[in-house]
Amino acid sequence: MLILSIFASRNLPQNMESKRVNIVDCLTDDILVEILSRVPPKSFCRFKCVCKAWLAFSSDPLYRRKLPKTSTGLLYKPQYGSAIQLVGMSPNDEEIDGAFTFIPQYEQLELVDYCNGLVLCRYKSRYTSAETCRFIVCNPATREWRTLPILNTPYGPNVSPYTAFLAFDPSWSGKFYVFNFQEKLKNNLPLVIYKLEVFSSDLCEWLVDDAWSGNHRIMVNKPHNFIGGVFHVHSNTSEILVVKGLSSGIMPYHYTIKLPGDCWNGCFSQSMGLLQCAFPEEGGSTIAVFTLDDYRPCKWSLKHRFCMGDAFGRDNFLPNRDYLSWLCFYRIVALDLERGVLFLVDKESNKLFSYKTSTGQLSEIKDGRLGWTWECFYYVACYSKLPVLSRLCDVIE
Repeated sequence: MLILSIFASRNLPQNMESKRVNIVDCLTDDILVEILSRVPPKSFCRFKCVCKAWLAFSSDPLYRRKLPKTSTGLLYKPQYGSAIQLVGMSPNDEEIDGAFTFIPQYEQLELVDYCNGLVLCRYKSRYTSAETCRFIVCNPATREWRTLPILNTPYGPNVSPYTAFLAFDPSWSGKFYVFNFQEKLKNNLPLVIYKLEVFSSDLCEWLVDDAWSGNHRIMVNKPHNFIGGVFHVHSNTSEILVVKGLSSGIMPYHYTIKLPGDCWNGCFSQSMGLLQCAFPEEGGSTIAVFTLDDYRPCKWSLKHRFCMGDAFGRDNFLPNRDYLSWLCFYRIVALDLERGVLFLVDKESNKLFSYKTSTGQLSEIKDGRLGWTWECFYYVACYSKLPVLSRLCDVIE
């Protein structure tokens, strides 16, 4: 009720409004956090988007445990399924349309990428040319969506199809970006990036850098991160490709930083604005979590090391097949240290598991069988209405 009275003060006469504001200013942070902890998660997400002080509460280690947690889930599309699916782990997830039925011809959507509440899809049907990329960006929590300008990316025997990533950070900007990498092929395997196409939501057009320099490769379907306008993605098993300097009409620049270990089965995350990575060690018997303290020179700090032997109840984490002996049998899908959880996929059974970092408990997620797909993304809802998604949507043909 106090929150409602605070917002109601906007309609009061000026002298009464000033008195009400003075009362609010007298409230301590502890009292405000106690009030905010009692509002629904959806309301809190909207409040913190319009109040910088309340947004700061959600980044404070002392307060964030008390504040409402945003709805989360795992977003994927089965290889032989008819629609994208959201495996929810929150009672509020029923409000989110994880199948994207609010988009016309949603059955024809191919799940491409996810970033901070927004989802990137490609419309693909039997009438769509292989050289045509028709991307759609949507928000399942608000049911907003928009199509991007058609991207014609001709490729031949020595050029790959698209490898696209979505970049969105609501704490940095209401804009979003799409990075589309083109790679040269050798024996049908990616060799090196030779072109980058970037879509900016404020310009509504694709910018093309066809003079890309550097000997980089992109790890397809691997977790990436976008923090404060800086994009991070795997370039190979030992490096991160960093793309930054995004501004209107100007192509960003890039460089690489070394990972602290072999991150083939690992993933990226962020906590309080810092980049983190988690990957299996010692053949999968432990999971190490590092935080990036500095880019140049690159400095990683070990923050956590979790034992998987007790969690899975086994000592051997390597596949029985000799030619895959360098891979452990599980893959880290997502890392969320603010909620104290890791999400893992058992490659042999294709089942989803959650691992509680505080207790070491491993739990199978209900309805967690993926069905032979590697396209799985950790989803955190974004309830903010975005002007970049409120424009008139094109007809999908």
